[in-house]
Amino acid sequence: MKDLLNNLNKAFENKVRLGIMAALVVNEYLDFNSLKELLGVTDGNLASHLKYLEKNEFVSVRKEFLNRKPNTKYSATNEGKVAFQKHIKAIEDLLK
Repeated sequence: MKDLLNNLNKAFENKVRLGIMAALVVNEYLDFNSLKELLGVTDGNLASHLKYLEKNEFVSVRKEFLNRKPNTKYSATNEGKVAFQKHIKAIEDLLK
């Protein structure tokens, strides 16, 4: 049982971060507004969780301009995908 708990990643304990990673793992990338709408969170809340995931190198950020408007795209890094899948597997194993 202790081994199963060790495989849980603290970065994904928060439901917003869990939602961000779940969305990014199944999509090549999502922009800020798409994530905000999908998760139903405020700009500030989403930004702080994205910054946390970026700091831990689970999410990469690409900023560009579309029709002279800023557009920020987020994607899960390979390290982030592996860590997230390991976290989900640990949850599944706990439920067995």
